[in-house]
Amino acid sequence: MEDKRIDEELTYLILLAERLRSAVEEADSFKVECTNIGNYADILAEKLRLLVRFTCSAQLLYERPVRRIVAEVFKNLDRALTLVRKCKRRSVLRRVVTIIGAADFRKVQNLLEASVGDVKWLESILGFGSGAAGEDVGIDLALPPIASNDPILAWIWSSIASIHVRPLPEKMEAANQLEQLAQDNDRNKQIIVEEGGVPPLLKLLKETVSPEAQIAGVTALLHLANDQDRVTTIVNEQGVPIVVKVLADSPMRVQTLTATLVAKMAEHDSVAQNDLARENAIRPLVTLLSFETFSDDQMVQLGKHSIHSIVQINKEMEKFSINGSKNNHHYRPYMTSFSSFHSEGSTRGGNRKERENEKPEVKLKLKISCAEALWMLARGNVSNSKKITETKGLLCLAKLVDSEEGELKFNCLMTIKEIAAAAESSADLRRAAFKTNSPAAKAIIDQLLRVIKESDSPKSQIPAIRSIGSLARTFPARETRVIGPLVAQLNNSTSQEVATEAAIALGKFTCPDNFLRDAHSKAVVEFNGVPPLMRLLRGNERAQLHGLILLCYLVLHSGNNEAFEQGRVLTALEGADRTVVAQHPKLRELVSKAIYHINLYHTSGPSQRFSYVP
Repeated sequence: MEDKRIDEELTYLILLAERLRSAVEEADSFKVECTNIGNYADILAEKLRLLVRFTCSAQLLYERPVRRIVAEVFKNLDRALTLVRKCKRRSVLRRVVTIIGAADFRKVQNLLEASVGDVKWLESILGFGSGAAGEDVGIDLALPPIASNDPILAWIWSSIASIHVRPLPEKMEAANQLEQLAQDNDRNKQIIVEEGGVPPLLKLLKETVSPEAQIAGVTALLHLANDQDRVTTIVNEQGVPIVVKVLADSPMRVQTLTATLVAKMAEHDSVAQNDLARENAIRPLVTLLSFETFSDDQMVQLGKHSIHSIVQINKEMEKFSINGSKNNHHYRPYMTSFSSFHSEGSTRGGNRKERENEKPEVKLKLKISCAEALWMLARGNVSNSKKITETKGLLCLAKLVDSEEGELKFNCLMTIKEIAAAAESSADLRRAAFKTNSPAAKAIIDQLLRVIKESDSPKSQIPAIRSIGSLARTFPARETRVIGPLVAQLNNSTSQEVATEAAIALGKFTCPDNFLRDAHSKAVVEFNGVPPLMRLLRGNERAQLHGLILLCYLVLHSGNNEAFEQGRVLTALEGADRTVVAQHPKLRELVSKAIYHINLYHTSGPSQRFSYVP
């Protein structure tokens, strides 16, 4: 059943307090005790009248503590009324049956005193009334009696109420208090959300006149957005449009935190992930990520051309190849695509000059946050990955992988990895974004191969290797330049994990699902991939598993090759059942096929361990 309006509930409480006063006047016994109870009834009635007038006139009312306290006051007044009515003169039999003691009055008086304290505390946090009534009751306003067993609840109520009704500086202070409470534990976060803390924080985030207020709001929301249910609450409170607007229109410091909030929401809730993309969060993220990535002269020059001229320039510039070296300046084919993003994003959130004069560390933090947000939006999501490629985000990511280091480079690589994984499962995305003649795709591949070959950090190499593996079906047979670096990593002596990832990626080139498996398998063998692969079979369980799968694919798809005999591949396959195959029975058929196949070309003695008839 829908709750009554708060003013209706308060009006009923006032009537109940007046009934209690009438019952006190009619009492024939325990006169002193009843008079004390009547005094509390008068104080409550006066306070409640002030409160009901306030609720009727207030444009915005934080109802959660009001409703909780109203329910408690109702119970206490009703209990007091029941007790006082027993003091009215009745038949002898009724007086014998009804036994009342002083302890009953003390208990009820304490309950009414607590109710006065609760209502007085409401007065202090909501800012209604003069505070004159009931001053002699001696209530500590810092903590209402209703929350004496759980002080956190009162602090949260007070902070949320302050964000609703106090001046802006006090709103910011209250948001900071909620942030500190949220940092302590998940229970506090849950209470903040359950008690209605999300809407006022979102409203604070919209305070465009004060970046400090926006920062206070978004920081508190960041600490709440680490759980699917809480993120769902932010979404349900219409938080997504607010977050996207702030992301596009605010100063850099606010944009940085808002982009981090986008990343957290997308990470923990798939509905938020889709809603953020639907509200076009990807566009400002790519805009901010590309800020100062390309030279302003190029942007201004291209921005002056007519649409027809831009089309012609693009056609001409597409003839250029994109070099993946550190010093390349040939990312021109998509400059025009970024010009509109760049000019739009640079004029938002304040003066363009102010944005350019921001400290380098502020700009770097913003790009790190935007790259992380794109990563989380793309993760496991084909539609969002497609939207990133449609904003020409691939070229920007390639440029940043080329020029940056550390966290920004890692976040860009992880974004590319997610887009590549989406392309692996979507033929449409592969065709649209990773065509062999696409300059953006070529730029991405160049940078991934450079990272694989030149980086000494597994943290960077692994996402680059996985990306190449996901794109295995996009490479023509002649594109052997991607095979060599992967084969080289099979021989990685410093990180078995990198070597294993290289084996997994090569497995996608040589597996039955790849139409060009034969050509790719021959290329792996020609790049001398068998010896390091045999060493990988002596690694940990994961390395053995994927090394064995790749070895079987090479045997089945590369034809007759002396490398198998020289590498004692047959012996390795025959011994596989004692280790890997025993733990992964589904491999038995694959290994059996490989042994049968290799025996077709090497007649030095067919194996009796497996028998396979095609």
